[in-house]
Amino acid sequence: METYLDNAATTKPTDKVIEAVVKSLKEMYGNPSSLHRKGIEVEKEIKKTRRLVSKALGCNEKEIVFTSGGTEANNLAIKGFVKANNRLGNHIITSKIEHKSVLSLYEDLEKSGYNITYLDVDQEGFVSLKQLQESLSDDTILVSIMHVNNEVGSIQPIKEIAEIIKEKNPKARFHVDGVQSIGKIVYCVKDLQVDSLSISGHKFHGPKGIGALYINKDTRISPIFLGGGQEFNLRSGTENVPGIFGLGEAVKELIENQENNIKTLNNLKAYLIDLIETELEDIIISSKLDDRYAPHIINVALLGVKSEIMLHSLEMDGVFVSSGSACSSKGKGYSHVLEAMQMKRSHIDSAIRISLSHFNTKEEIFFAVKRIKYHVNSLRQIIRR
Repeated sequence: METYLDNAATTKPTDKVIEAVVKSLKEMYGNPSSLHRKGIEVEKEIKKTRRLVSKALGCNEKEIVFTSGGTEANNLAIKGFVKANNRLGNHIITSKIEHKSVLSLYEDLEKSGYNITYLDVDQEGFVSLKQLQESLSDDTILVSIMHVNNEVGSIQPIKEIAEIIKEKNPKARFHVDGVQSIGKIVYCVKDLQVDSLSISGHKFHGPKGIGALYINKDTRISPIFLGGGQEFNLRSGTENVPGIFGLGEAVKELIENQENNIKTLNNLKAYLIDLIETELEDIIISSKLDDRYAPHIINVALLGVKSEIMLHSLEMDGVFVSSGSACSSKGKGYSHVLEAMQMKRSHIDSAIRISLSHFNTKEEIFFAVKRIKYHVNSLRQIIRR
């Protein structure tokens, strides 16, 4: 039985998404910038997708910019804002558990002379709101905090963070990496009071290579590369039409089924955690079963067993999990997220991430836990010899 439980890394596109991509390649292959019928019909479909994304996020369609994915969306939001507003200040705030597409960017900005504050998180994976309040100053131009952490699933209190920012420095803007939250949490960007938010299609059963960035109409952002002026002059380059068509279908399915999908994920997560706690010994679960954590991510340390060895052992059984984020180099070392949560090195080295899709079944989860139990017991016996 092949059991894919690495859905925080990427998800399998649905049949309808694949059909939409194929249709764009076989039939609607015109360039949307062309003035003839083949181009105009594609442009109309792109507008439909833009409306769907804006409906899913709760904003105006003119506030949606298509990108190549979450990494580019984060880069455009952060670097584009800094480029457009560098005279307003020199200070930026983020957290120690951000995705590498954000942290690497801030490391680069530090080299350019920007002052970056990296907020601490507690042992449960939540940013320090007290430190945020203390760090905000008149020189702060941007705050960037992820919505759902991709390794442990902690949901940051985005609306509360936004209110703190607006109270302490109304000029500062607030960017949110929403890659792991779309389709897993019901929210509206206007209610959250964020100025920009990134999403990526392949995290919710859409194609790879396509994403989107919400940018509040009152937020100034400069393009980070230039060309033909597509996407409201913010993201030049011929649009990824197959990706946009596929994204549109994925968003349509998300809107139609989100409530039931989230309910399914919560049930699967509860079943998984109960099985883990019943079947396995000497474990630490860093993703709790409450509404402070996303329903699709479970991080568990199998003490005494190296996560990489466990990954490959399970792979031979057709069970696919992760040792953490799959969005950086394979030689990345150990988790900066678990380190920031003050987890012991031995715990970090033995942590695996199981991430669910609403397409997973209890039978798959039962099979996976049984195989984890088998390999944990076998590997611990070998280690103790």
